[in-house]
Amino acid sequence: MNNKNWKPWALLSPSLSAVFLLLVVPVCFVVVYSFWLRAPNGSDIPAFQMGNYAKFFADTFYPSLLLRTIRVALETVFICLAMGYVPAYFFYRTESRFKPVLMILIMLPFWISFIIRTLSWINILGDSGLINHLLMKVGIISSPLSMLYNEGAVLMGLLQYLLPFMILNIYVSLDGIDKSLTEAATSLGCTEWQAFREVTLPLSLPGVSAGCLLVFVLTCGTYLPPMILGGPGNEMIANLIFKRIIGTLDWPFGSAISTILLGLLGVIVYTYNRYLGINQIFKSLR
Repeated sequence: MNNKNWKPWALLSPSLSAVFLLLVVPVCFVVVYSFWLRAPNGSDIPAFQMGNYAKFFADTFYPSLLLRTIRVALETVFICLAMGYVPAYFFYRTESRFKPVLMILIMLPFWISFIIRTLSWINILGDSGLINHLLMKVGIISSPLSMLYNEGAVLMGLLQYLLPFMILNIYVSLDGIDKSLTEAATSLGCTEWQAFREVTLPLSLPGVSAGCLLVFVLTCGTYLPPMILGGPGNEMIANLIFKRIIGTLDWPFGSAISTILLGLLGVIVYTYNRYLGINQIFKSLR
């Protein structure tokens, strides 16, 4: 093997080793655990059987929870896209000297713990929180509005967590578009809206699709907003996994649920790659 062949692998070996040891090996353990048996005394018995998967699909509660997770994830993707494209486009078009400051404000949530950010919504949406306090102070309402422990509160927590990912993905894609293309379109008779619709929007779709995929996957795997801000009927599949593995120490069934979620997300990513191409994500990041 000559220098040109082994040198890239030598440079990649630390990263590949970390990915293998910290991602591939733990996932393999989870898949293996999903076939084990849970004994009546609470111990896990090594085996190869499909009982844990049959248990998941035998009770309608578990599939309905998975479908609710997908629905909430799609809602989060749609709202993040609707709210994220405009600021991303603003960052792309603006020549303001305050642009770096505004970009820092977008990334500011990453500097604060996710748990603290989620808990802060209790002080905003709670019965004695900021919104109810102001509304009662002004006299608009006489009693506190119930804004916590419902799906709306969960969506607010998810938006606070995931909106920066959407904005940054779209902005990186837009930033790679040569502005002279829109100038050429307008010089040929297009209006600003037509130039955006025919030139900018299609060229930004790799960033849009990358942001949507990232937000969807992260939403399906998160459990803090539903656990802290959601009520009894607002749990998601990650909360069930957490309860089974951490709460009841039922590793086999919890691993089976994790494997089902992983398989579903794998199918979604494969479908995305089949029709759009993962390489489009990397094109948006160039």
